[in-house]
Amino acid sequence: MNARIVVISASFGSGHDGVAAELTRRLTSHGRDVERHDFVDLVPGRLGRVLREGYHRQLTAAPRTWGWLLAAAGAGSGAAARLTALADQALLDAIGTGAGAVVSTYPLASQALGRLRAQGRLAAPVCTYLTDLSVHPLWIHRGVDVHIGLHDDAARQAKELGAADVRVTAPAVGPGFSPMPQPDGRPRALIVAGAWGVGQIERAAADIAATGAAVPVVVCGRNEKLRARVRLQGHAVALGWVDDMPALMRTCHVVVQNAGGLSSLEALTAGRPVLTYRCIPGHGRTNAEVLDRIGWVPWIRDRAGLAAGLRHALTDPPRFAPAPAQPEDVLLELTA
Repeated sequence: MNARIVVISASFGSGHDGVAAELTRRLTSHGRDVERHDFVDLVPGRLGRVLREGYHRQLTAAPRTWGWLLAAAGAGSGAAARLTALADQALLDAIGTGAGAVVSTYPLASQALGRLRAQGRLAAPVCTYLTDLSVHPLWIHRGVDVHIGLHDDAARQAKELGAADVRVTAPAVGPGFSPMPQPDGRPRALIVAGAWGVGQIERAAADIAATGAAVPVVVCGRNEKLRARVRLQGHAVALGWVDDMPALMRTCHVVVQNAGGLSSLEALTAGRPVLTYRCIPGHGRTNAEVLDRIGWVPWIRDRAGLAAGLRHALTDPPRFAPAPAQPEDVLLELTA
């Protein structure tokens, strides 16, 4: 059966799109017709772009307010419903008729799709891929048929928020992130902060350099101002946007992250130890809590513990044990 599968992502950073791209690649390799759409483009007028820019500015200029917003997500579900309803018709038009399944990698898209499904306006089953290990209320809608979590802990959170059918799978990361041998030479710490390069990156690089345990290598994404500032400090390698992250990861010994997103899962899959340090508020902090709790990524909460954390990661890294099931298998089952 070659039922068409529709993937709805959102260009808020690169994590949601990265998962969507990998799911598309895998499903296509199984012979399925796959269409991808950006939720930003489905919101009428320029509102989607305004929301994206607002989110970017919030993370950059007032990151603590993002944490407050997530904390109030449950109470704000009515506002989310009104906002996502603006995209209802565009979503239905993009999905069209005859789709075998729809998968969302973005919470507001999941809210809209779940509502359309519950109202009987969408015939195709809907699956939400939870890109975060920490699950906030906007990720869950009772109308969504299946939620995919990346650990039993995430599945528990989703069920507590009302998800009925939750499947646990390995993360959807690209084939370039297969296990890699550790490189030779002085230890290098790869600092990642998403496509936008947000968070206390300069301070993290300075702190790591001061330990003497590793040379900081900073991926600044598309944040050229950050790249210039890191270069001026002179104690770290400053990189911009990196097209071949697997190749870069092969040259580094440990990954330091601040949001708990796709880069963390890519590094773990590649066999690189990962630390959380100076995490961003909101989903960065809640993801850090879960990753630390399940034993995948230690959370270094202050400078005093950084040197020991780096040395421990380099000599005795935590064990990463993802579920054997793969996310594309869940989607193929939905369209069987």
